[in-house]
Amino acid sequence: MSRRIASRRIASRRLAVLAALVLAGTAPAALAQAPSPAPGQKPPAPKAGTKAAAPAPSTPAAQSPAYTANHLALAREVMLSSGIARSFDSIIPAFSDRIRQNAVTRPELTKDLDAVLAGLEPELELQKQSMIDIAARIYASRLSEAELTEIAAFFRSPAGKRYVETQPQVLDDIVGAMQNWTQEVSEYVMVRVRAEMAKKGHQLQ
Repeated sequence: MSRRIASRRIASRRLAVLAALVLAGTAPAALAQAPSPAPGQKPPAPKAGTKAAAPAPSTPAAQSPAYTANHLALAREVMLSSGIARSFDSIIPAFSDRIRQNAVTRPELTKDLDAVLAGLEPELELQKQSMIDIAARIYASRLSEAELTEIAAFFRSPAGKRYVETQPQVLDDIVGAMQNWTQEVSEYVMVRVRAEMAKKGHQLQ
């Protein structure tokens, strides 16, 4: 593998890892939350010097109107067929990896921690499906049932399947092309600015 191809793949992976870590960065805070108070008990007051947690923002799914079952089914199909759901696949493992990293100073926990994380996989899969449902509602909020019908038909076609199949390679190539393009355009703009400023009697380094 040439150095250029390798750098493209690394850059693409970095984008995926960055997205995963941004989302996974909320894991320690979630794990550190205090348990809910029992019925009839008041929630504990925040400790001195600490800020009260901000209320969770409402999700698009909670704000969206009701859709027909077929509309949502088409939205879900398009979202899955387009390959968008693949971006969710790395999120759950990122949470688990983050927890393992936090426990690295206590190697005696490794065996039990791995067992616990493995046992939680079905629950975490349900959490991923919940995000898929939210994404489907977002699609439904932006695209009509008729539009989704046409889009779904495309993704069912050989051309649509081929489009999705080539997305990872296309994105790798785009990342590499953007790296070269950014450098070239940066140099081009600087040359042009120097030339135009020279016409006005200014010399730029």
